[in-house]
Amino acid sequence: MKYIFNLFLSMKSGMFVTFYIFFITLVFSIILGIVVALMRISKIKIIRLVVSLYIFIMRGTPLLLQIIFVFFGLPIIGITFERYTAVFIAFILNYAAYFAEIFRAGIQSIDRGQFEASKVLGLSRFDTYIYVIFPQMFKNILPALANEVITLVKDTALVYVVGIADVLREGKIAVNRDATLLPFIVVAIFYAGFIYILSSLFKNIEKRFEYYR
Repeated sequence: MKYIFNLFLSMKSGMFVTFYIFFITLVFSIILGIVVALMRISKIKIIRLVVSLYIFIMRGTPLLLQIIFVFFGLPIIGITFERYTAVFIAFILNYAAYFAEIFRAGIQSIDRGQFEASKVLGLSRFDTYIYVIFPQMFKNILPALANEVITLVKDTALVYVVGIADVLREGKIAVNRDATLLPFIVVAIFYAGFIYILSSLFKNIEKRFEYYR
């Protein structure tokens, strides 16, 4: 038991790295995802085409390949990024594409009459989205959004490819050092606990949105 406790302590820096990558990616990919979703349903055809191509590329290629391309591929043409910057670029662009499609579906699920009613009431387009459309949209997309967020937790392990010491990398180091698989169990407990907390959080959020029925 003491050994497992010491493992948690020795891997705390890796856990912090995982939290850090998860949080930064989640915040900025959601913001970018909303913007991309609005562009995806724009009335301007060229904008829709460009955004559709971006979404196709991001969703059609593995995240691991995108990380490798940003960190190892771009320097070939003279564009170099620090490890964390490269990871954040790849993660945010990738997850923004997935979130954008979820948000787009959520927006388009709202009855068009609500846009017209908001216009009659004198609400600006910005206020219509903030106070009328987005609250209902988020209720409709919460299950899909929760799945993507949970997937993001597990995808943070991909940062090993550029040598970032996340919790899984710390676990591998401990396994090689101590010749035991117990560190992997500790890592599994960390991920499971993290996902359990997020799942509980989304359940509570879903209850708060129940009045939008």
